[in-house]
Amino acid sequence: MKYVQLGGRRASAIGLGTRQLGAVSYGWGRDYGEKEARQMVRRALELGINLFDTAEWYAGGHSERVLSDALGDRRDEALIASKVSPHHLTRLGVKRAANRSLQRLGVSAIDLYQIHWPNPLIPLSWTMRGMKELMEEGLVRQVGVSNFSLWRWQRAEKLLGTAVTTNQVEFHLLKTKPADDLVPYARRQGRAIIAYSPLAQGALTAAYAIGSRPRGVRSRNALFSVQNQQRRGPFIEELCSVARAHGVTPAQIALAWLIHDPNVIAIPGAKSVEQVESNAAAADITLSDAECQHLRTAALGPYGMEMEGIVSREESLRT
Repeated sequence: MKYVQLGGRRASAIGLGTRQLGAVSYGWGRDYGEKEARQMVRRALELGINLFDTAEWYAGGHSERVLSDALGDRRDEALIASKVSPHHLTRLGVKRAANRSLQRLGVSAIDLYQIHWPNPLIPLSWTMRGMKELMEEGLVRQVGVSNFSLWRWQRAEKLLGTAVTTNQVEFHLLKTKPADDLVPYARRQGRAIIAYSPLAQGALTAAYAIGSRPRGVRSRNALFSVQNQQRRGPFIEELCSVARAHGVTPAQIALAWLIHDPNVIAIPGAKSVEQVESNAAAADITLSDAECQHLRTAALGPYGMEMEGIVSREESLRT
């Protein structure tokens, strides 16, 4: 496993996103449940994965409880990252939310506590004051943000008076903009980018034929419209070509492309041990600089695959 330095801790470059744990809309109780969650988390630890990302927003806090139960007596081996909802970003709101998460997670301190989304109606100074007090009280070890622009990230650091260690953003081969500004900043300052939806909710797995859609909440994602499936077809062919050259899957190449940069962590989700194993194996793939550039050029290039203007209905509800 490859690792990224987060302050005084090492985080696995491939983490485990847990939005799906406890979430009925992702098949919880139908496709998988608590038994599978325990198996996935324990196998992840065996493979060197130690970063587990959750949030109070995920399944109304149930994701945190499921993760805690799955870790069991191995919590000390994990670097647990959670997030505070954008509705709780006042000074007291942050502190109350953190204490609720601590109870659900069954830990005395959250390793990495992140602002899930910025809230333009709540001054960032209020939020960072609450974060600073949580750090001073020993309840939070490191602070991160999520979905922050570079300017807002820098402002958060100034207000906190110390490093805001991470910025978690949507980042994958169909949305490469973070590579232009956020990643270079992380590299210069010794910070890290945490890439969520690193497989574009499955669009980079090459598993969906034109006209087919995933089940559940992902079915609303505009990436799976027939038109967009057709648009990315030539790029997926290029991705598969690189995967064949390495004897791996397109999904593993998409993850390896992200973590080729030493300041990027990818947090794919999983619903089975096999998916956890496949994701972890991506850390052992070595792509050349030329291959990485080729993939980005193919995604951005003649096929016009930079999907910045495409917003899924799910995302439009969040913003």
